[in-house]
Amino acid sequence: MLLVHEEYQSSFDVAMYCAVECEHCAEACIGHAEMAQCARTCLDCAEICRTVAIYMVRGSRFIPHLVRACAEICEACAKECEKHDAEHCKKCAKACRQAVEEYRKIAAVGVA
Repeated sequence: MLLVHEEYQSSFDVAMYCAVECEHCAEACIGHAEMAQCARTCLDCAEICRTVAIYMVRGSRFIPHLVRACAEICEACAKECEKHDAEHCKKCAKACRQAVEEYRKIAAVGVA
């Protein structure tokens, strides 16, 4: 039998990868006035992905609800980053797209 945190291990990894890429992107964008919206969106996305990851560790019954909101924020972040040609933005958008896909699978199943 898998422990709750093991059940979500791959989803946890995706969430944390997205959070890290968002933090890197935000850090690279901070200080560039034209990238302010990108930085803010990335910081919001990183925070919600970290939060979802912690709920996954706990096996919270609220995971399906949280991943729906997180997918929406990750989608917004991916769209924002895709407006820019910077390599960090491309990596962030890719991580966000992977997270959206993972979160939608969880939301569809209603695992918790």
